[in-house]
This record gives sequence, C-alpha cells and structure tokens, in this order.
Amino acid sequence: MSDRPIAAVILAAGKGTRMKSAKHKVLHEVAGRSMIEHLLASVEQLAPEKLVAIVGESREQLEERLAGRCAFAVQEPQLGTGHAVQQAEEALAGFDGDVLVLYGDVPFVKAETMRAMIDRLRAVDAPAAVVLGFEPEDPLRYGRVIAQQGQIIKMVEYKDASEDERACRLCNSGLLAARSDDLFALLGRVKNENAQAEYYLPDIVNIAIADGRNCAVVSCETPDEVAGVNSRAELAAAEAQWQEYKRAEVMEAGVTLRAPETVFFSWDTDLAADVVVEQNVVFGPGVSVASGATIRAFSHLEGATVGENVEVGPYARLRPGATLEKGSKVGNFVEIKKATLGEGAKANHLTYLGDATVGAGANIGAGTITCNYDGYFKHQTVIGPRAFIGSNSALIAPVSIGADAIVAAGSAVSRDVGDGELRMVRAEQLIKPGWADRFHDAMKKKKAEKKA
Repeated sequence: MSDRPIAAVILAAGKGTRMKSAKHKVLHEVAGRSMIEHLLASVEQLAPEKLVAIVGESREQLEERLAGRCAFAVQEPQLGTGHAVQQAEEALAGFDGDVLVLYGDVPFVKAETMRAMIDRLRAVDAPAAVVLGFEPEDPLRYGRVIAQQGQIIKMVEYKDASEDERACRLCNSGLLAARSDDLFALLGRVKNENAQAEYYLPDIVNIAIADGRNCAVVSCETPDEVAGVNSRAELAAAEAQWQEYKRAEVMEAGVTLRAPETVFFSWDTDLAADVVVEQNVVFGPGVSVASGATIRAFSHLEGATVGENVEVGPYARLRPGATLEKGSKVGNFVEIKKATLGEGAKANHLTYLGDATVGAGANIGAGTITCNYDGYFKHQTVIGPRAFIGSNSALIAPVSIGADAIVAAGSAVSRDVGDGELRMVRAEQLIKPGWADRFHDAMKKKKAEKKA
C-alpha cells in the first residue's frame, strides 16, 4: 500500500473578488513567491505522479506561470468545491493511487502534514477519506469535524450544527485525501440540496459514513498552516506570519538579527551562521550570505552573493548579479549591479558599479561610477587588483584599469589604463587673481541699484 502513487488536485478556479486585482489571487506573492508556488514546493516533496490545477477565472495567467509543471482542468461554471474536484477526473483517468485535495490560496501547508494525511489514508483500517482538521483560538463559523479518537462521526457546517456540536473546537480546513476510485465515486453521489445550490467536497465524508465506512481526521500543528488568503489584509497577515517564522528559523540557525521585526526575507534567502543583520534590511529573492558577514542598517539586497566577512552598508543596494568576495566592503549609498567586488576590495561611499569586475584589494573612491550603458548596449569595466580609483571618477565602459594603477580624482576615463600607471583626465585649472572680488562688488552694486 505504501507504494501507491500520489496525485494532488489544487483548487484555483475562484474569482478572488475580494483581492480587487487583475492578477489571479493565487499568484499574489508572499515573501517574493506566489502563493501557489509556495504550495507546489511542499507538494513536490512528496514526488507526486500527477498534479492537476483546477482553473477558471483568469486561467491563462496560471497556465502561463505553471506551464509544464501540472495539468489543468477548467471549472466553468463554478458550482462548489465538490464540483471543482470532479473536473480533475478526466486528467486523472487511469490513475490508481492516493489523491490530495489542496487549495491554491492556502499556501503554507507543510509537506509533513500532507504526508501524515497520506499515511493515515494507507493505514490498516483503510479510511474512505482523511480530513485535515485544525483547532483555532476562536472557531468562529468554521465547519466542525465531530470525531472520537480520530474517527469522524459527522461533518457539519456551522449553520447546521447544534449547540453541542458548535462547542467542538476541531474545525474542517477543507483539505482532504482519498483513494482515486473512492474520491470520484463518492463525488458522483454528492447533491446540491443546500442554500447555495452547490456541490460541497466535505459531503463525501458523510456519504461514506452513511455507507458504513470509516473516515479519519488528522490535525495540523498550528492553525496558521491552513490560513486562507482572500483579501489584501489576509495577504498582509500571511506575509507577517511567514516573516515571523523565517526570523525565528534564521536566529535558531545562528544568525544575529539586531531588530528582528524590521528585517524582511524572501522565500529563498540563505544566511549562514554568524551573519549579523542590523535593523531595516530587506532581502529580495536570490540572496546568499556567508559566515561572518555583516549587513548594516537600511540595506536592500536582491540576487546577490555575499562572501565571508563581507561588510555591506548602511544604506547599500545590491542588485541581481552582485558578488562580493571574502573580506570586501560596500559602504553607504553604494549600488552594485552585475558586478564582482574582489577579495578585500572596497567601495565605501556614494558609488555605482554596474557590469564590472573589481580586482582584489582595489579601492573605489567616493562618487565613482562605471558608465556602463551607451543608450543601446551595456559594456564592461575591469579594474585590476590593488588599483586605486580617486573620488568622483567616471569610468566610461568598455574600459580596463590595470593592476596597481591609479586614477586621479575627478577623472573621466575612456581609454584603458595600464598596470601601475597614473591616469589624470582633468581640464586645466585657470587662476584669475581678484576676479571674484570684482564680481562680488559688481553684483552688490547692481542689487543696491535695483532696491533703490
């Protein structure tokens, strides 16, 4: 039984009207990753043989984003959750295994929880269905799962529940697991005799129980795991929840966060032990930081690789393609894009380095920029090891500065500089003694005449 294949059906056909957005609800992001991709990442840990997304409104957005990752089935019109799952029957034709029913707007269900549902489904008592339950602080108007020792006696909607049943704290998350043959056979018997005239997935449990079969419930660790996202406010709450867990995770792994509540991570942020992160730092997608690095306050990093004992910021910006090698330093108001700063190299102030390679031990003076774009194409700047670039210099790419070379402050360099050379590109300074005094006197006189 443990060798049975797994399929997952993900419901994502809803209109998401409360989001008030042209973007499909499940494509809204938490920590830089769409909700449905958070869910898929967990599902894929179970190595499912089949993945089916039930789509409807704005389905072209999902089909484009998830092309090649799953099959699609269209629910049109939308007549309830049971009706939605029925649309997967054709895509799962010939599949003989276990089916997980999940929701694209419930993104944080753990792979371990999904596995617990499948394991319970495969237990020796062979339940017809396994429901994922949860116990919120306030059960509100959730449907209840009436159970004894994990065996479901009854599934009941809040509006239909008695006072005793409403006192039960075990609620229905909506997630369910069943054998494929059981699932679609039971769905074929679900009626729409309710106020909404819809076909509800939980009804298959009551049908199975009426047949004399057993159904089981397993519970998730925390209610947060099955929190749905239907509005911008709930999206913000999901972001806050995810960030809280991530902060706890990185600190447990040996990272120092000076003001944890002010640091924001992306889904794939990778920080090694002994990294220090000061307040108000934002990590966009694609960032890794090696041990001993310090990320100072108000810095923004995205698509960047930060080496051992590197110092970044404060007020620094690392854009995609930035690589800072061991012991290098990026200071305040420095921006790095698609550039490598070699071991021990420094750019301490007010600098832009784009499409560049900076050698080990080089020093980039304040106000230096690599002029990498000519209006049509990007060009490379190469700065050799131990080179010194004076303040307020413009390096007009493509250009190469040799090892140990010096570029004098205020230079606009458009031709290569050889190893050990000094390059000074400045207009000749003119001195006119007494000119400023005469100018001031003339202007003061004009101003006085104007007032008169």
